[in-house]
Amino acid sequence: MEQTAKLKLPYIMPSQAQKHVTHNEAIRLLDGLVHLAVRDRDLAAPPVTPDDGDCYIVGLSASGEWTGWEGAIAYFVDGAWEKLAPVTGWRAWIVDEACFAVFDGVGWQPIDGVPESGAEIQNAALFGLGTSADAANPFSAKLDRALWTARYVAEGGTGSLFCTMNKEAPAGDVGFLLQSGFVTRATMGLLRSDGWRLAVSADGTAFNDAIRADENSGRVALPSNPKFLGFINYDQYVAADTWQTVAINNTLANDQIAFDTGTNRFTAPSDGLYRFGAAIGWKQNGANVPIVVKAKLVLNGVGDLCAPLVKGDVASLAVDGSETALHLHVMANLTAGDTVELAQFFGGLDGYVPATVTRFWGEWMA
Repeated sequence: MEQTAKLKLPYIMPSQAQKHVTHNEAIRLLDGLVHLAVRDRDLAAPPVTPDDGDCYIVGLSASGEWTGWEGAIAYFVDGAWEKLAPVTGWRAWIVDEACFAVFDGVGWQPIDGVPESGAEIQNAALFGLGTSADAANPFSAKLDRALWTARYVAEGGTGSLFCTMNKEAPAGDVGFLLQSGFVTRATMGLLRSDGWRLAVSADGTAFNDAIRADENSGRVALPSNPKFLGFINYDQYVAADTWQTVAINNTLANDQIAFDTGTNRFTAPSDGLYRFGAAIGWKQNGANVPIVVKAKLVLNGVGDLCAPLVKGDVASLAVDGSETALHLHVMANLTAGDTVELAQFFGGLDGYVPATVTRFWGEWMA
């Protein structure tokens, strides 16, 4: 054997004359290969004025003195080009790109799988950035911050940025899961429909819809905000000179089931600012015309949530001589568990609260 196995450095053979020549040849090769750095890896033809000691990875379609050297190391030494054939595992610093590359037996590849600038990554099975990806999360990133920015017009872009997420059919899901300690606390997106939805959870299992936007009309609903619209479906008798709770026994809307048609009252599910309103009717009992009609909202069954709405000269307000309506509007801060009900009063003579006009409604504001 006259050469080393890996770097092909020449041995000094027994009884060899001019041993220094062989020794110097080996030293020269080591000088080119140890701490290998190449100036470029894309050139197909030798540069016109190379410096002694320059190395290049020969590019495709090599020509001139580099003909047939594609992928090899072209080493300029002592005024001539020398071909160094790479072996699997060789590493080189690419000076003009400021990066490392490794020879894998076929070509020069980026170190540790990190692609070089401008490289394409197609049909990758897993991609982990700062963490390991797996089959459940084939794209995974562990970061402190992330930035997505549009490519500017001067760079050949449009100056705009859109991120597209797609699902197969309306019954599927597409959106974001927002987690704390890897427990989902909020979801938003097109969930089980093509309408946009935001839902939150205290335990990652039960979710409450906070916002819904209809895909056809664009109308926005707040399903978790308590609100109701109640009415009576019969004319309710009210004795003279007695405050009486109006028996709101039906609802057209009752989100969060905050209004109880059995007790005829609204119960605040949480602390907050609420808004209430009512349309108050009066219907004659025979020829009776009360002196006054009053209405108010009652807090917790005993206190007035607002000063009573009072209307005298009742007969003059009647459209057909048999019934009329007043309107009550109130905003109030409530504590969770507070109740509110509608009460009515006829002064002097009795009458009826008519089903046709009487309504009671309310909603949480903030």
